Amino acid sequence: MTATRPGARPDAARTPAAAAAPASAVDRSARTEPDRKGTRSAAVLVTLLAIAAAVGGLGGLISAGPIEGWYAAAPKPMFTPPDAVFGPVWAVLYALIAVAGWLVWRAPDSEARTRGLRLYVAQFALNALWTPVFFGLGELVGAPGLWAALVLIVVIDIVILATIIRFGDVSRAAAALLLPYWFWSLFATTLNAAIAVLAG
Repeated sequence: MTATRPGARPDAARTPAAAAAPASAVDRSARTEPDRKGTRSAAVLVTLLAIAAAVGGLGGLISAGPIEGWYAAAPKPMFTPPDAVFGPVWAVLYALIAVAGWLVWRAPDSEARTRGLRLYVAQFALNALWTPVFFGLGELVGAPGLWAALVLIVVIDIVILATIIRFGDVSRAAAALLLPYWFWSLFATTLNAAIAVLAG
């Protein structure tokens, strides 16, 4: 039998206090974690959808004139889709891109998440750049502009693939949502190359 000093607390009395300290530390840690649910999560999704819509809308404005001008008269391969197809396809793809980014943003912090989101931003920026390069330089300098656009879209293909791989480490659903975008980009690369070759 173990004797205790008068006024000393038994071990059982100390145990809840000792357990409370780690719990408090956990609570503080939980409060420092970013809130990626509820209203903020919805706001991020809406923002990503808005950014995607802005990129698509800007591209539409830039390409509207050239599509009716030099692009309409330019020789194109037989597998070129009708002009009316591009708008709806890109609308769906941009929505998928936005949702994919949102899914990864909601994931817990990790190196894969950080790298994936950096690549995600890079592919968005490159995507926005391709339309003015293809249609703008194509109109200004002809074939050299189309070849410059081809180099750019090949880079885009690579960055999209890298984004898919990084997203796959965080969310398989997000990676899967980017696959149609990548396949369409590969098709657009082939179309860009064919138009550049035909332009001489």
